[in-house]
Amino acid sequence: MTQKTYEPEAAASDTRRPRMLRRPFEILGANKRAYLAINLMAYGLVVAGFVVGMVFPDLSRARLQTQQTDGTSELVGSLLSSPWLFAVVIFAINVGKLSALTIVLPSLVVPFVGLPLFAWWSFTTGITIAPTTDIGWVALSPHSLTVVIELQAYILLLLGAYLLGRSWLWPRTAAVTTHRQGYLRGLQQLGWLALPALVLLVIGALYESFSLLYLVHPLSLWLL
Repeated sequence: MTQKTYEPEAAASDTRRPRMLRRPFEILGANKRAYLAINLMAYGLVVAGFVVGMVFPDLSRARLQTQQTDGTSELVGSLLSSPWLFAVVIFAINVGKLSALTIVLPSLVVPFVGLPLFAWWSFTTGITIAPTTDIGWVALSPHSLTVVIELQAYILLLLGAYLLGRSWLWPRTAAVTTHRQGYLRGLQQLGWLALPALVLLVIGALYESFSLLYLVHPLSLWLL
């Protein structure tokens, strides 16, 4: 008869996995009001920009023209035949330009600054997606889900940036005594929230890539 040996590394791994899944939701539960307020801000500004784009279609056309002149539209067209590669490019842009450069990195230097930077992006994005052509209306329905998924990822990062700034400036809100401890505690919370945000960005990139090829294109052929 053999005795089972206790393996501390395996046990530690088993306890880490549930914590990785549970901890982000604990942070959300402890900061419900801030989370809901950031949701309202992000989605509300996209809707506001959308309304402005509908009322003033020249603004929306100008945004689309900018995408054509800076090569964005050409890049999208060249990658449509390779949805997996397109998804990788979308993910890289969303992580690098929006998540890192717009939200996270600025907030590491100046408290809360990622929130107004992203607020401006949300508003201008609403203007951009306001349809001014028939194909724009066709693309709106599938693309709306992309906006919902990706915005939710950014909202998690925005909440992390908010908690970082709050604990940095007011350490007692994070149950610590010094600004340095508050900064580290806020950075830790931001890191936990970044995990589900990355998952959502992967899902959003895959959906956006494949929906353009397999939903928008067939719908445009059928409806237009």
